[in-house]
Amino acid sequence: MGIPEHLICLLRNLYANQEATVRTGHRTTDWFQIGKGVSQGCILSPCLFNLYAEYLLRNTGLEEAQTGIKIAGRNINNLRCADDTTLMAESEEELKSLLMKVKVESEKVGLKLNIQKTKIMASGPITSWEIDGETMETMSDFILGGSKITADGDFSHEIKRHLLLGRKVMTNLDSIFKSRDITLPTKVPSSQGYGFSGSHVWM
Repeated sequence: MGIPEHLICLLRNLYANQEATVRTGHRTTDWFQIGKGVSQGCILSPCLFNLYAEYLLRNTGLEEAQTGIKIAGRNINNLRCADDTTLMAESEEELKSLLMKVKVESEKVGLKLNIQKTKIMASGPITSWEIDGETMETMSDFILGGSKITADGDFSHEIKRHLLLGRKVMTNLDSIFKSRDITLPTKVPSSQGYGFSGSHVWM
């Protein structure tokens, strides 16, 4: 990944022999060793998590894989947002192959694929999958980046939801717009703030 050795040494020292205690009501538990995870509240933690996820997905070979969905001439087979990863493929066989690659690479670095949190969505009929004796749940929709994605590709419900949210904001601003005590130079920036931030949602 190209991380300098002195930074790796620094991080290793930061995480070596870490201990924690938990406050319960008015008491605290005995101190215990932390063996897994990143430090809670540390500004480095999100970066470390992203590096770990990037390392894992690079090792699966997803970047070079020919499986995925072609968008503007590019092959896209995974989307990541925080700790969620969405795998995409044109066929059931390709998707299963991608998932098994992620599972194998995860196990190499001490992670286990949680079948209960792993769901499948397909635009056509799909057979139920079993991994390690557990059946994976098939979904008709899921939330990605705050938007609802459906198996049939219908976005009308999302458009309605955004229109309702916009209407609610405008209703809340109504008293400001109609107030004679607030000057126009004050009203314009406040409306632009809501309008422009709302438009970014659609980009």
